[in-house]
Amino acid sequence: MHDHAAEASLFKRRALFTFVCVLLLIGVLIGNLYHLQITAFKDYTTRSNDNRIRVIPIAPSRGLIYDRNGKLLAENQPFYSLEVVPEKVKDIPAMLDELSKVIPISDEERQDFTDALKFHRRFKPLTLKSRLTEEQVAEFSVNQYKFDGVSVEAGLDRFYPQGMLLTHVLGYVARINNRDRTTLEQAGKWSDYAATNNIGKQGIEKFYEALLHGKPGHMEEEVNNLGRHIRTLKVEPPEPGQDLYLTLDLELQKKAMELLAGRRGSIVAIDPRDGGILAMASSPSYDPNQFVHGISSKAYSHLLNSPDRPLINRATQGQYAPASTIKPIMALMGLDDNIVTEKTRVWDPGYWQIPGVERKYRDWKRWGHGWVDVYGAIVHSCDIYFYELAYKSGIDRISNFMGQFGFGQNTGIDIFEESAGNMPSRDWKRLKYNQPWYIGDTISIGIGQGYWTTTPLQLATAVTILADKGKHYTPHLLRSIKDATSKIDSPVDQQPPIVLNDQHHWDEIAEAMRQTADRSRFKDAPYTAAMKTGTAQVFSVAEDEKYDADTIDEKLRDNALIVAYAPFENPKIVLAVVLENAGWGGANAGPVAREMLDDFMLRDKWELKHAEQ
Repeated sequence: MHDHAAEASLFKRRALFTFVCVLLLIGVLIGNLYHLQITAFKDYTTRSNDNRIRVIPIAPSRGLIYDRNGKLLAENQPFYSLEVVPEKVKDIPAMLDELSKVIPISDEERQDFTDALKFHRRFKPLTLKSRLTEEQVAEFSVNQYKFDGVSVEAGLDRFYPQGMLLTHVLGYVARINNRDRTTLEQAGKWSDYAATNNIGKQGIEKFYEALLHGKPGHMEEEVNNLGRHIRTLKVEPPEPGQDLYLTLDLELQKKAMELLAGRRGSIVAIDPRDGGILAMASSPSYDPNQFVHGISSKAYSHLLNSPDRPLINRATQGQYAPASTIKPIMALMGLDDNIVTEKTRVWDPGYWQIPGVERKYRDWKRWGHGWVDVYGAIVHSCDIYFYELAYKSGIDRISNFMGQFGFGQNTGIDIFEESAGNMPSRDWKRLKYNQPWYIGDTISIGIGQGYWTTTPLQLATAVTILADKGKHYTPHLLRSIKDATSKIDSPVDQQPPIVLNDQHHWDEIAEAMRQTADRSRFKDAPYTAAMKTGTAQVFSVAEDEKYDADTIDEKLRDNALIVAYAPFENPKIVLAVVLENAGWGGANAGPVAREMLDDFMLRDKWELKHAEQ
């Protein structure tokens, strides 16, 4: 017999258990549904869209660069490339054979294309040939109907219309390499370059990369499970980079490079009223356009190994003994520290000796200048006067005073390629050579020789302080920035001025430099000027030997230097010229400075005369 009560009880227990399990499973299901539909809705929507929607970055147009007068220095030029969609081409080898009859395709280009096909999605375009000429584009357009799946696509590339004229100022853009990528990733900016191939490598292009690059846009397109395009959903246009207007005067830059043609050297011109660079030329130079598309190893090796070092920006990286160009600043130090006065005279028999020492330090004029005061010492560049001044001043005083004029320091110019030069001191020599400082070292420093080195930009900057009687502006290349809505002037960075014990000493030195100009290179100029030349030894000549340029190697000959400014009453331009191994400063650098100042000071008169004719 069956125990119906027991069976009923068992059934109830099993039914209850089953019901509870069903409720629990329904609860789990509802919980999962809640999680999917509410809690994780955005996450799964994003994942779904990632599979359905492809985001394609759009590169921004790089900002343009102009000179102070609005003349274009760096632009973006269209380029054309030949693109192939493989799945639309029935027979690729046959297509390549036929296409080569219309547009020349090298064996290397053909092989690169064939190799790339192995790892490329066949429905996406692949570049076959880049940098088509306009003639090639026209030729293909006429025959395009023969080539299904082949098309010409346009893009923008950087172009420098002035060629090698401004290479060391503008720098250049080139392909992003692994080092660039690492830097961008560390700065959290790699995503901004997803659609960009090039980045600023040197000069203005590198220093102001953040302004010039712009912000990328993007396009959202719907794709199927194979990644094929279905439709475009949204387009966010990129923001173009900002245009830069520089302080450079293109015509003056052209003049500087014209005067340096065939020579090694540099010319720097500064507006002393605000520190703006008017011209900054370094010779020899090179064409930056060859770096934009990728320079060949052979061409780069030629530049890198050239004995003339064209890759070096001599204006900011070339280090030269300043020679006699710093004598006005040395004299200013002597006057302000009351080591000498306007009336102090020194006897110059053609040599000078440290008391108690037999060695003779020669004057450039072997028979001497006789009695000279501070004006005569600067006008005639009397070495003996400055030997005596250096001896009485000592290296500590000289080093500290010259540091105020920026020697031995970076100027702060807005490009990264700059050397600090060397303003020697006791501590520097101890650290560099583990040797004490000798009084003979100080004597050489007194005429801008010995361990003292400076760049042409440093030299020009120091003279702007002289010309402006102590005012000090950081030299700069950027004048203003322009975006889609406005043009904003770049702020001028004025440093604390140099304050002398007696401000009248500025006028005394300026007068000595004016007399120097009036008695030499600028005596017939239709404007007033001030100047000081220099002839820097590249190697030391023994005490009893005579320097003979005709018997020594060309690269061991003296460097020729000059600093100048005009007009004397209210300076608008300061100039520093360094010509490597050119010889006597006045005879070789002097004419260059005169032509540069003529070009700047008389330009309005020449233009007016030309207009009248």
